[in-house]
Amino acid sequence: MYDLLVVGAGPYGLSIASHAAAAGLKVRVFGRPMASWRDHMPRGMFLKSEPWASNLCDPGRRWRLDVYCERQGMTARHGEPIPVEVFAEYGLWFARKAVPTVDERTVTRLVALRPGGFEAVVDDGEVLPARTVALAVGVMPFVEIPSALAGLDASLVTHSSHHRDLDRFRDQDVTVIGGGQAALETAALLAEQGTRARVLARADELRWNDVPPPWERPWWQSVRTPHSGLGCGWRNWFYAERPGLFHRLPEQRRARIAATALGPAGAWWVRDRVGPAVEVLLAHEVAAARAVPGGVRLEVLDRADGSGALRTLETEHVVAATGFRATTDRLGLLSTELRASLATAADGAPRTGRDFESPSHPGLFLAGLVTAPAFGPAMRFVHGATYTAGALVRGVRRRLRVGPGQGVIPAQGRGELPERVRR
Repeated sequence: MYDLLVVGAGPYGLSIASHAAAAGLKVRVFGRPMASWRDHMPRGMFLKSEPWASNLCDPGRRWRLDVYCERQGMTARHGEPIPVEVFAEYGLWFARKAVPTVDERTVTRLVALRPGGFEAVVDDGEVLPARTVALAVGVMPFVEIPSALAGLDASLVTHSSHHRDLDRFRDQDVTVIGGGQAALETAALLAEQGTRARVLARADELRWNDVPPPWERPWWQSVRTPHSGLGCGWRNWFYAERPGLFHRLPEQRRARIAATALGPAGAWWVRDRVGPAVEVLLAHEVAAARAVPGGVRLEVLDRADGSGALRTLETEHVVAATGFRATTDRLGLLSTELRASLATAADGAPRTGRDFESPSHPGLFLAGLVTAPAFGPAMRFVHGATYTAGALVRGVRRRLRVGPGQGVIPAQGRGELPERVRR
């Protein structure tokens, strides 16, 4: 019987597992380590976050990104983006140093037991019991493709997260939908390999993040616009460094901020790569799409001249860099009964209490993107793993009534798990 099963081995899952192991919990981690970073981001991409804001988190803060880079003969400097490949390797190194053995099998189904506990079914059919579970499933279950494109074959339309490399598009014509970092960097990489790339965005103009100010600067500048893991300024500092206080805001306000703060924008270092090489169509939105010989015909609503006229655009492939929508109904690994009974907020995301625990299913904890409406924009970034790991594991220990240096303390009157899941 495990005290905690962690489902997912990305930055959040690995950080949670590190804290749980250090707390003396019997923990097991499932998933391919750093899978999204290794399998779903094209070669040549860089982290948008600053290196110092991209650490996975162990309790002693020993296994930071800068430590890894130094040991590899590299540097992790403020204002210098880190290649995604380096970050993925850093995550594997962190797993070796700070986490119990990771089981690379996939959890395919999670069932809640009565009166408490869970059963996890893995892809080879093994069933494992656990007192608590942390869902750290990352972003891939929540891929969002516009409805106008959703019915087309994957040979014609893909999501930006579906590509480990972009070589298949050499010398083709590709349209990228979106105006954020994923769209702009994908388009830049396509153009740089010889693809005829264009960006089609709903916004009237592209937004670009500013070059970050120096780390060392006059005190009055630091007071006016402090550095934070989500960028400069007090508002970003609050989102990045105080998720617990963010959680105390009214639910509707939290949801609104999570949906609108830190909206689509390109990193400063990709701007010059897009400008001369990529066609950009602003104030354009796909209204319909259909397959035609040689590719896709898009019916596009053109608001650029104020007319709102429909125009036709043909392309060989469409890449939808349209983000992710983390809602309860997309947590497909949960049993039908568990998913249907999960407390859900108005925006469709699962509700979480102060320790990332579901109020409707004690012992079920959630982490990562799915908790952004509850704990703020930091949960959309690696930086949020630091707060999450500490708070979530404290919640697990409270649920199990674990004291410092102690094993699980049986709670009087709590009731034992069914005989079939005692091990």
